[in-house]
Amino acid sequence: MYRIVVSLKMRKIKIALIFFLLIIITGCLNDDDNTPFFFEAVAIEEVEIPDQFFYGDTVTITTSFFKKSTCYSFYKYQYSSIGNEQTITLVNIFIDQGDCKERVDIVKESFNFIVGQEDSYIFRFWKGRDDSQNNKFLTIEVPVVLE
Repeated sequence: MYRIVVSLKMRKIKIALIFFLLIIITGCLNDDDNTPFFFEAVAIEEVEIPDQFFYGDTVTITTSFFKKSTCYSFYKYQYSSIGNEQTITLVNIFIDQGDCKERVDIVKESFNFIVGQEDSYIFRFWKGRDDSQNNKFLTIEVPVVLE
């Protein structure tokens, strides 16, 4: 008798769990509202960076770029690092909600950089492409000073 009661309770718990999981799964399937979006690398126009770094400091580096419309928003910085050379690309996200207003605003975004043990850092900020579709970079070398 005891075994039958436990078995029935376990069966009810299993059915409840399966039902609960089905509700969660089917509820998540309808989250896509088909809003078109894409990511786009954006040319960095200007950079605010100190003339020198001090070893161990955290430095704020600010970039400026043009925002094409109200449907563009800053998404992230994409980094590539080889030795003391840092290549930085700014990435925007475009979300088309049907009410984009064209504009040409200059926008500033910042990131923090932790100064390590290098003698200097070479920063390459992506500035877009030239007429031959070759990448262009604003290159800035910043020496590291030991305090």
